[in-house]
This record gives sequence, C-alpha cells and structure tokens, in this order.
Amino acid sequence: MRKMFRGAAALVTSAAAVVALGGTAEAKPAAPAADWAGCPSGAVCIYPQNQNPAVSPSDVYWAYGPHNLRNQVGWHWVLNNQTGGATADLCLNFNGQNCNYNIRAQSGVWADLTPVNSIRLNRP
Repeated sequence: MRKMFRGAAALVTSAAAVVALGGTAEAKPAAPAADWAGCPSGAVCIYPQNQNPAVSPSDVYWAYGPHNLRNQVGWHWVLNNQTGGATADLCLNFNGQNCNYNIRAQSGVWADLTPVNSIRLNRP
C-alpha cells in the first residue's frame, strides 16, 4: 500500500513539475504596436490638407484592397501604420489602378493628393 502511495505521489509531483515548467516556458505576448500621430496600429491614415505635423487623421483605412478618394487635393501626410510588412499604394486612377507610389509599413509620405484618386492597401 505504501508503494502505491509513493508511486501516486511521484506521479503527482512529476505532473506538477511539467505544469510548472510549461508555465515558465510560455512566451509573453508581444506588446501591441503603438498608435502613430493619431493613426491606429494596423491602419493607413490620411491627414487634412496642410496639417503639418500630422496630428489627427481625417480618413482611416483598415481593409486590404482599393479605396477611392474624394475631395483630397493639395498636400497631405499619408501614414502607413500597418503591421507585418503590409504596404499601401497611391494610385492615379480609381479602384487601385495605375499606382505610382508605394508606402512601406511603418512609414509615411508628404504627398500632393491632387492627382491621386485611390489608395490601395496590400497584404504582406
């Protein structure tokens, strides 16, 4: 009977050690990416005309694919605060066609949006 109790105690001790080691081996989740000049992490933002420095976006885009622009003329900051290497393109035509400028993740551009008719968010 004592052997059975010792065996059970050893099994419980081993299981506790495995759980304890498993708990200490887990990686902590990565800290969330930060907002940048009011642009939320994971988004692409356009700021009002001539707002320099960029403080508060007028347009925020989350979904991959093309987004047609309306009434965006003059100089604007466009910040790509997407994560994981996702890029954004400024396009001369509607529906993400004839793109002439690529903005890499975590960067921005001061651009004349007068000839730009759409912005396209690209998957990494």
